Amino acid sequence: MSRQLDKYNYPKVSDHLFFGAILTYIAGVLLMISFCSPYWVKSYAETFSTFKNMGIWHYCFEEFRFPYYQFDKLFNGCHHVFSREYQEIREWLIPGWLIAVQTFMTIAFLLSFFSQAIMACQVCRWPLKFVLRYEWILSAINFGCITATSVCMFLAILIFGCSYTRRDWLMYPNFNFLTWAYWLGAISLLLHTVASYFLYKEARLSYELKQESKNLIMQMQPNPQHRLGWPSY
Repeated sequence: MSRQLDKYNYPKVSDHLFFGAILTYIAGVLLMISFCSPYWVKSYAETFSTFKNMGIWHYCFEEFRFPYYQFDKLFNGCHHVFSREYQEIREWLIPGWLIAVQTFMTIAFLLSFFSQAIMACQVCRWPLKFVLRYEWILSAINFGCITATSVCMFLAILIFGCSYTRRDWLMYPNFNFLTWAYWLGAISLLLHTVASYFLYKEARLSYELKQESKNLIMQMQPNPQHRLGWPSY
């Protein structure tokens, strides 16, 4: 019976890790919705614009005619930017600044969910020996990943917010406005930033506990000089 009790007598999850993980999971869901949604920019319904809405990966048109395309073709429906439907106008649809936004959001997406997988292992304490032995390293990785996620998302949100009204991109930009998927990304950025603070506290706490354990082990080990009768200074 005592062995069974000792088996479960291990350090539990700290409050810093718990709150950091909860915030990261919520922020990750919002990031995923924003990342996949075609509702970053939308046109006002009163304008009857042929452009309807777009996300960083999708565009939606209704009988849109691109003025610089030599063939008389109308673009209809919602399609991925790399689909065959948009092959002729792809260079116009994804200018350099939008490619930068896609890159930053993709990096943020991958880092956020990579860190969430590590935090899930820490919270569940699985595998137990590995987590307890390298918890300070795992916490440092979490802090680094979520901090990098926040920086990438900040750059993506800033670049897109400053560039979506460019006149060399969508025509009649005064007919368009930022919509809910963009603002979900902004909220996700805020939550990731707050989570990085808790994860920093967790990484620091884990490192201090590791140092205390290391010093305690050193103190418990016998001094070989004292065993041989040598004076210790």
